[in-house]
Amino acid sequence: MPENIDDILKNECGLLKDRPVVVGVSGGPDSLCLMETLRKAGYPVIVAYFDHQLRPESAADARMVEKTANRLMLACYLDGADVRAHAEGKKLSIEEAARNLRYRFLFNLARRYNAQAVAVGHTADDQVETVLMHFLRGSGIAGLKGMSYRSVIPVFDPEIPVVRPLLDMWREETVVYCAVNGLRPHYDSSNDSLNFQRNRIRHILIPNLETYNPKFRTAVLRMSQSLKGDYTFVMETLETAWKQTVLTVDKESVTFDFSLLSNCSLGLQRNLVKHAMQMLRPGIDVTFSVLERATNLIKQGALSSRVDLKAGLRMFRESDLIYISTLDAELPFDLWPQMPGDLPVPITPPQQVALAGGWKIGCERWHLPILAREQAERNDDQFQVWLDAERLPDTLHLRSRHQGDHFAPLGMGGHSQKLSDFFVNEKVPHRAREHWPLLCAGDEIIWVPGYRPAHPYRLTDTTRKVFYLSVLRPSEKGSE
Repeated sequence: MPENIDDILKNECGLLKDRPVVVGVSGGPDSLCLMETLRKAGYPVIVAYFDHQLRPESAADARMVEKTANRLMLACYLDGADVRAHAEGKKLSIEEAARNLRYRFLFNLARRYNAQAVAVGHTADDQVETVLMHFLRGSGIAGLKGMSYRSVIPVFDPEIPVVRPLLDMWREETVVYCAVNGLRPHYDSSNDSLNFQRNRIRHILIPNLETYNPKFRTAVLRMSQSLKGDYTFVMETLETAWKQTVLTVDKESVTFDFSLLSNCSLGLQRNLVKHAMQMLRPGIDVTFSVLERATNLIKQGALSSRVDLKAGLRMFRESDLIYISTLDAELPFDLWPQMPGDLPVPITPPQQVALAGGWKIGCERWHLPILAREQAERNDDQFQVWLDAERLPDTLHLRSRHQGDHFAPLGMGGHSQKLSDFFVNEKVPHRAREHWPLLCAGDEIIWVPGYRPAHPYRLTDTTRKVFYLSVLRPSEKGSE
């Protein structure tokens, strides 16, 4: 047993002695060693055994664990399920199905008895095997650092942690500990089966690699410990960048500021995207190819571009925003002006009309055409426009687009084009097009707010009467 086990339990695992710890006990040397270590250190222990029903002797193992717990006067709870049937029904591997059912049992028990943590007997050998599994999948630093003494797995419980106090102990050390303390572990025959990837790594890959370096396991363990410090630095940097680049977060989407995200380094972009995906899909394995698709979208910077990521998540750009969202996410529409309903809305100067999402549009008459032309020439805000009122009726109206709409935008010499083509060319966000407000005189579109007025209604040297229209965003003064 490591000399600093008390420090590990208290400082690394964050355990206190006033609340119980649920200990997953399989009956093997690792879990029995963990159970006895916690008991001797003075922590209230609840023993939990889950029968995967994969071996004929598993029921006998359950009785042995229960008998050992009773002898040590520890509370003990048994449960089990047909893991193979569950794996087939859910289309999971046996390993994944076993883990899901086992952890569900452990955390249900922890919640029922107000336990401070679920403790599992992962050792240094398990750490080495885990790192190699992640390496074979092409994992980044988060995988290569291996398991932590304390971590939260949100898919099982957002608050109760899993603790792994034995990560510095080798498997053979737990066997010795059990012998010294009068514990009789059983031998799990499934640990020899080469049907499981972890066992192939344990029995074939590691022994082969040890022919190149007899201290290979120690080297991998040392690397994972070193990478933990690097990972902490990365996460601190990520936290700062997250606060700077993320605008909104909910259960269905994460919204980034495109300009700030695109100015981040490539490595930081990958980590931000990965973190966003894992917030929306806890436990998802984000591969390098997925992150490459995401960062390519950021690098290209094309408006209205989108990519499918993984697990029903997509990433796309709208205007100055980047979204990572579920396919059915209800994304906000108050980023742009939108019609408040399906019916046209009349507007007569001087008047202000409410649009959806707190947007408003106002209309005034200007009686100084020279000043209007000067303002129009200097104007950079496409949410305001000056129009030749002599060519327009006194009452205009706002409406959504109609099928077959055409528009003669300023700058095209009076030539007309389909409104749908104009929207595409101007990169109007796709989902905002259906209810984008159009200022019309009769059936004719005279201004697409946020973009251009119609060529026939521009100000000229002969203009004597002027309509001035401005769209106010929800945050602007005067829009209340």
